[in-house]
Order: sequence, then C-alpha cells, then structure tokens
Amino acid sequence: MPDTGFSGLNAAQPRSSVEVGSAPVADSSRTMTLFVMTVATLYFGREVLVPITLALLLAFVLAPLVGLLRRLRIGRVPSVLLAVLVAVGLILGVGGVIGTQLADLTTNLPQYVETVREKAATIRRVTIGRLSALTEEIGNRVDTPTSNAPGKQQAPASQQAASAPEVIPSTSSPLELARRYLSPVLSPLETFGIVFIVAIFALLQQEDLRDRLIRLFGTKDLHRATVAIDDGGRRLSRYFLTQLSINTGFGCLIGIGLFFIGVPNPVLWAILSALLRFVPYIGALISALLPVALAAAVAPGWSMPLWTLGLFVVTEVVTSQAIEPLVYGHSTGLSPFSVIVAAIFWSWVWGPIGLILSTPLTLCLVVLGRHVDRLEFLDVLLGDTPALTPMENFYQRLLAGDPDEVLEEAERTLKQRSLSTYYDEVALKGLQLAAQDSQRGVLTHGQLEHVKRIIEALVHDLAGHNDVAPKEKPAQPDDTALAPAPERRELPNNPTPDGAAPAGTDLPSAWRGEAPVLCLSGRGPLDEAASAMLAQLLGKHGMNARLTPYEAASRERVDMLDVDGVAMVCISYLDITGTPAHLRYLMQRLRRKLPKGTPILVGLWPTGDAALTDQIVQTEVGADYFTSSLRDTVDACLKVARGGS
Repeated sequence: MPDTGFSGLNAAQPRSSVEVGSAPVADSSRTMTLFVMTVATLYFGREVLVPITLALLLAFVLAPLVGLLRRLRIGRVPSVLLAVLVAVGLILGVGGVIGTQLADLTTNLPQYVETVREKAATIRRVTIGRLSALTEEIGNRVDTPTSNAPGKQQAPASQQAASAPEVIPSTSSPLELARRYLSPVLSPLETFGIVFIVAIFALLQQEDLRDRLIRLFGTKDLHRATVAIDDGGRRLSRYFLTQLSINTGFGCLIGIGLFFIGVPNPVLWAILSALLRFVPYIGALISALLPVALAAAVAPGWSMPLWTLGLFVVTEVVTSQAIEPLVYGHSTGLSPFSVIVAAIFWSWVWGPIGLILSTPLTLCLVVLGRHVDRLEFLDVLLGDTPALTPMENFYQRLLAGDPDEVLEEAERTLKQRSLSTYYDEVALKGLQLAAQDSQRGVLTHGQLEHVKRIIEALVHDLAGHNDVAPKEKPAQPDDTALAPAPERRELPNNPTPDGAAPAGTDLPSAWRGEAPVLCLSGRGPLDEAASAMLAQLLGKHGMNARLTPYEAASRERVDMLDVDGVAMVCISYLDITGTPAHLRYLMQRLRRKLPKGTPILVGLWPTGDAALTDQIVQTEVGADYFTSSLRDTVDACLKVARGGS
C-alpha cells in the first residue's frame, strides 16, 4: 500500500479548534435570590456604595501613576499620597474653572433673554401663530367674567390691608441657619473626602485586596486566579485612562471649535462635554444641547447654532468611529444592548452618577465573568463575545430554515477566512450536530430534508468564492479593556499552500479530464453535503470532481457505476464510529470495479472515535489514504496528482 509521504494524512485526528460551548451552570433559585438581594443592597445602600465605587474606580485610574512613581524609587506611601494630591489638584482646578465660567455665564444671561424671546416669537408666528393667538383670546374671555363676576364686590382698601397676613420675623436659631445653608456645601465635601480616603487605602493595600479577592472567588487554581485578577486590573486601568484621554481630547476639540465659532464660555462647554461623554451613546448629544441653545441665544441668525451642532456631530462621529476603534481594537468588550440596559439600570439605582459610571461598572462585571467560572453568565449576558460558537450558530440558522442568514454569516466569515477553513471549522461541524440529532431522533425527516436543501443552496451560492486566505490585517494593539475571547470562539485560518488556486495545466493529463476525482458520499443522511463541499474545493484547485451518492456503489448498482477517467476516489463521512463493516465491504466493491492501482481516500470529519486512526483505516478497511479535514483531502489529491504518492 503506498505511503502518503505528506503531512496531514498519516496522523491521528487533531482536536477540533472549535469546541461546543457549554451553558453556564447556576442554580436558578439561588441566582435569582442573590440578584434581588444585590439590587436591593445597591439601591438602599447607594449613599455608602457610591463613594466607595468612585474611590475604587479612582484607584484604578491612579494605579499606573503609583506604579510609575514606585519605579522611580519613591516609597509606597509617598507615591500614593503624591498621586492622590495630583488627582485632588486636577479636580479642584477643574471645579474652580467650572465655577468661574458659570459665574460669568450667569452675569451675561440677561442680555441673551431678549434674543431668545425674539427667536421664539418668530418660530411661533411661522408655525402655530394663529393657533396661539386663538388660544390666548379664548383664555382672556374665560378669565374676564371671573374677575368681574356679579355679587362679588371688591372690599375696601382698608379692609384688604386689615385682612392681609401679618409678617412675623424669623426666629430661627444660628445653628438651624448654619445647617440650612451649609449642608448643601458640606455634603459634597463629605463625599469628596470619603472618596479620596478610600482611594488612598485601596492603593496602599493593592496586594492585600487582590489576595482577598482570590480567597473570595476560590483558591482551587491559585495561579489562574492571580493571573486573572492582575490581568483584569491592568486592563481596566488601561481602559479608564484611555477613555479619560479620549474624552479629554474630545472636550479640547469642542472647546477650540466653540471658541472659533464664537459661542461664549467655550472652556465650560469643553469640560462638560468631556465629562458627559462618559455617558454611553447619548452623552455627546446631551453635552451639545446647552451650547446649541446658547448659540441660538447669542446670535440673531441661525448660522451659529447650526455650526455648533455640526461641530458636535462631526467630532463625535470621528471619535467613536475612527479614534476609539483604533485605540480599543474591535470594541471595549460590551454589547451595545448591554450598554443601554446597564445605563438604564445604574441610573435607576444610583441616579445621574450611576448613568456616568454605568459603562465602567458593567465592564468590571464582564471582566469577572471572563475569569471567574461561577460568574460566566455575566460575560454571556453583557459581553460582546458571541454566545454561540460559529458551528452552533450555523446549525441554529439551519434549524431556523433561513438560507439567507446562513449565506450572510458565510460571507462574513469568508472576509477573514478561506473557503476550506469555513467548510472545515463551521459548516462540517454544524452538519455533524445535525447528524447527531438525526441519529438521536431529535431531527425529524422533514427538518433533515430542509437542512439538505439549505446546504445545497449554500454550496451553490459560494461557487464564486476562491479558496484563498484573505490578506491578514495588522494586529490590533493589546490595549483592549477585556481579556481576549476564549479560544473556542475563534477560527483558525488555513490558507491555501500557494495562496491561490492552482491552474489545472500543471497537472498530468490523467487529472485534466472531465471528472478525474470521484467524490463518493457515505451512507449517513448528510454525507452527500460534505461530498459536495469537497467536490467544489477540488474544482477550485484545478481538479474536476464528480459527485456520486452512496447508493451508486451499493451491491445492486455498483456494476453500473461509471468509473471512466477516474484517477482517484474520495469517500466522505461526517459521523462514523467503531470499525464499520459496511465501509470495508464498500472498499472491496470499489476495488473490483476500479482500474488496478486507483488510490482511494477516506475522509472522516471527524471520526468521533479515537480507534479509527489512519493505520486501522488502511489495514482493516483497505483505504490508501485517510484524512480528517477537507483541507487535508485537497492537499492529498494535489500531492497524488503531481506524482507525490
């Protein structure tokens, strides 16, 4: 029996790079009870939890600065205090600028009122002027009889004066007055102090807090837990610093643009724009409302507010669509739906401060879900990693019966992977799930036939795609907020050997016939679909193939099997276990029918049984070659055709 002589043919079947995802295990009753208790604690304990949360997030932001100072041989305590003093100085400076700008804006507000009234009157006249006038006239007619109603005479002025309420001077104590007027000022200062005190201790005890988190989430795998917490903390710190830098740049651009447009107090709007942009999706829109309204109040025309609105729109589009993807990579790791839901939830629990903190808090939860098995449901619910593996997604769309969705997903994958990779790692493995369900009786006969029709349509629609690996994009910087998605959700990229489909002219004459390769499907319900994919791939590499069903090689019909011009036979099995006798007898029938020396290849994708190795297939079944993927099968046929057997 000839030796294969090339890689990938005489090797045990490799483990699939795409594994079936398992559902996060959790006790539903305990989970619901824990969720309700957590929400109640967050809601009723917000006065305590909000400052602590702000302190911990501030600690994440200051951690890199503390690390830098410690690398400069400054002690732990001086490094922490110096970093906190820098943060306090920045916050007080920004607060002072905001207060000064607000005072200046308040002073100039009266002169803007008249412009606003004129524009409002113009809009009212143009739109609903007549309706407004009619409403006012009706209101006047209703109010006039009421004021001059008969039977009600106006009391003399002396009686009115006598009946007027007597004004009693206030007798409030100095302590009450101090409490009334100082409490609005002392409350923010109290929160400010709590935040920085907790942040100082969190930075001083980073290692101790890390150890306590490891103990809290279990110590079965100490190395994994340590790496996960360190990696999560590092990535969260990078995310917060990066987001702060991007929002600061956004505010600077807004401030510069408003200065040249002529909007008053551009520094104030720049700071507010940078702060409000922490609110996901709608933060930039909210920050644009007041500057646009002020621009409309300052100028008599409409050019200034339009320019202001255009500035916010263009800056936000450039920032969100160009700068953030370049910095973060694909995304921050949160699904858009979870960001919106998180914003609603945290704003309900903690008010406006919760709206601003919603994205960082949700990001922390997703990081925990990525690294802690018991919290994996948080990653599934909130993260942007697909909930289903590619093959599960493929099979689900087959069951849904929508060929357009299947084709859409295939074309999306083919933008990053070759056609053979898509067939091996997605389509075949999805079909294996269907074959297993069919054997268990879960998949009905009608559903099975529908799946066959969808696969046939898919192979036909993908006929225009070459089996060429797309050009690889430059690697994204490793500054994403979250840890990479699990490997089970990634697809390998198996490019073609030469990067392009070879021309058929470099093959021997025996392999340039009408159908030199006979693709014979196994007797499974979906083996013919696998053979169709193989035949298509062979054609794209210069070898024409003939698709033949299993019944054509049965005992009753094998004598009528047309083998003229056949240089090689490839048998495809999606799911097969043990050492089936029918495969051995099939090989015997083919040997009697085929010309002597015609090589036969058996493809098992995958075998599903470790006992079915290449040695067993060759010795007991009688095949010349054994492969475990369509990619290896194409390589084997090319090798044999070029005389490498």
